[in-house]
Amino acid sequence: MPIKFTSLDAILNHGFDTVIDVRSPAEFAQDHVPGAINLPALSNEQRAKVGTIYKQISPFDGRKIGAGMVIRNVADHIDGPLMEKDGAWRPLVYCWRGGQRSGVFSTLLSEIGWRADTVKGGYTAFRRLVKANLYDDPLKHRLILLDGYTGTAKTEILPRLATRGVQVIDLEGLAGHRGSLLGKMPGGQPSQKAFETGLALALSKLDPARPVVVEAESSKIGRIVIPASVWVAMLAAPRIVIQAPKAARAAYLATAYRDVIEDPAVVAEKLAPLRRLRGHAIVDRWIALSQEGALVDLSQALMVDHYDPAYAKSRRIDEREVLTEVAVETLDNDGQERAADGIAAAVNAF
Repeated sequence: MPIKFTSLDAILNHGFDTVIDVRSPAEFAQDHVPGAINLPALSNEQRAKVGTIYKQISPFDGRKIGAGMVIRNVADHIDGPLMEKDGAWRPLVYCWRGGQRSGVFSTLLSEIGWRADTVKGGYTAFRRLVKANLYDDPLKHRLILLDGYTGTAKTEILPRLATRGVQVIDLEGLAGHRGSLLGKMPGGQPSQKAFETGLALALSKLDPARPVVVEAESSKIGRIVIPASVWVAMLAAPRIVIQAPKAARAAYLATAYRDVIEDPAVVAEKLAPLRRLRGHAIVDRWIALSQEGALVDLSQALMVDHYDPAYAKSRRIDEREVLTEVAVETLDNDGQERAADGIAAAVNAF
């Protein structure tokens, strides 16, 4: 009988040896239960073909043709990655809605002698639990925002806080984006659903009785939207502000964003949307600095002409409690370590 999971903690702590997602590779790539492996019952092409037959010819023909494909694919998985499993192995199998694909797959595994179970409702049941945690229910965790002007190494300081026992979540890391116009990261961004699964998983590992530090963000990181309950908690959260001289911030940005700003063509493309906001003369000057290879000067010009005015405007609109300001003279390794010491002390006192 399919297992009904009534909470996110229950499905994340399922107790099985392996979780098998038998959906197509495209479905799996969009999002999946953390830790699951993908053994598709139908390939992307097969799923599309079966769906077309189901709709345009008949549901019976679609199921009949699909069943043959599924059985052949399961046989390949048994002869391949599952051949090494012994008799004590316990797999948990799911598909989109907990229906035919996972049912056929788990039945064949059970016939061999493995104690296979399925997830009632499949991936859609898991997705409902994630959505409830991030959209429907108030966030259980108390948040503290790590704030400061662009270039104050907030993202780099988060893991340093973690080594000091502070609970942190790296929203930009989960979103695969540095949260600015030049913030695109190698590999691109995950789907919105995959981001939310990663965020729900990160929250599930943290103690709600202790504060959690997240970087101050807008409601969107690249194209990823911060879920409602987390955003509401961020709006109400107090801040710890990092202060650093412009020269130190410019030096840090020139290093942190080197992969983007060292290519003049990329700089010109990324900064083009700012022409209407900042004017052609300013954007042309930025591009010229990029062409000259003056990356520190370019970073400082971007701060002075764009990022700092935007930050100041947002803070006038969005006033929140400031727990403390942590000032450092440099943002090199030693400066980041000193900042992390001051921030950890403030968090522990909260």
